[in-house]
Amino acid sequence: MSGHIHITPLGGMAGDMFVAAMLDAFPELVDAVIAVTGAVLPHLNATLAPCVKAGIAAQSFSIRDQNETAPIHYLDMKRIFSDSGLSEDTQAHACALLRLLGEAEAKVHGVPLAQVHFHEIADWDTVGDLAAAACLMAHLSDWGWSVDPLPLGSGTVRTAHGVLPVPAPATALLLQGLSVHDDGVGGERVTPTGAAIMRYICDHLTVRSRPMGRLAATGYGAGTRDLPGLANVAIVQVISGASQSGDTVGILEWDVDDMTGEEIAVAGDHLRACDGVLDLVTTVVTGKKGRPATAFRLMARPAHVDAIATAVFDQTSTLGLRLRHDQRIILPRVCSDWVKSAIRPSQTTAKVESDTVARLSTLADRRAKSREAEG
Repeated sequence: MSGHIHITPLGGMAGDMFVAAMLDAFPELVDAVIAVTGAVLPHLNATLAPCVKAGIAAQSFSIRDQNETAPIHYLDMKRIFSDSGLSEDTQAHACALLRLLGEAEAKVHGVPLAQVHFHEIADWDTVGDLAAAACLMAHLSDWGWSVDPLPLGSGTVRTAHGVLPVPAPATALLLQGLSVHDDGVGGERVTPTGAAIMRYICDHLTVRSRPMGRLAATGYGAGTRDLPGLANVAIVQVISGASQSGDTVGILEWDVDDMTGEEIAVAGDHLRACDGVLDLVTTVVTGKKGRPATAFRLMARPAHVDAIATAVFDQTSTLGLRLRHDQRIILPRVCSDWVKSAIRPSQTTAKVESDTVARLSTLADRRAKSREAEG
């Protein structure tokens, strides 16, 4: 079974809050997650316990006090995941999450990734939270995700590098491009680990709008602090039975009237090759002063919009572009080597994959294969 997971960081987001909320919503995965944290290191004893936050019954995920000293270097933490015997998918998610944390620290401090050493997150909690989050993502690989805006918080936090503003530099870098808001409640609301998990979900998992369906479960994951007038919990809603999915996309539009047809074609090829580009179409229009012009409309994943906008200015002669974020609805599809089938409300329709049919040598062969494949 697959469905949709919607995350509301009401009190904020930390690694333990994410894991606790997910396990509250998916209790059938508790044993698997506890086993994974034990596989990372035998002495890593994870616990899930009920608690109450501002009158809300929730779950708290924690790592018991350890006698051994936790690793502080990025390479040492990576080695733990690589040598742990985790499943291929879980290990890949864990290493990718850790890399996000390491790259943020490397950029903030101006050092190579291999030289990164952590301070505030250099503990067994981080290792356990990342392993648990990776296990959950591996088990729910075909589910859709959506995330409400994250609270920025305010004030300062004391670190090994002195007092820094909230969010701290590495956290702020991980939050860049994500939806955030200020709810008036101060303090550190999103930890670096929490920011890395949210960044990874938004950039690498199937992110879309919260669909219509049946609310199957709700999970509450508790943070360690008590917040004034607010339950310090992350909330997970599990939606099942959705017949169609959707997501948020960035739409970039611009017009040019001083590029040749060859230049437009080359620019289009470069832009379609950019990370995050979903589609690019051009149309012939009449521009200012009655001039013939070309209108571009590019659809992209939201996290890549800034980089794509830079590429637009490099590849075309436009002096400006229009940007908005739209919701789209997508029918479920099943793809094979020859056919893409769309599951519509009343029927299933099939369309041959043109790139595959193009390998056939004649028009007659291509038409015959299309008729055969589409039934």
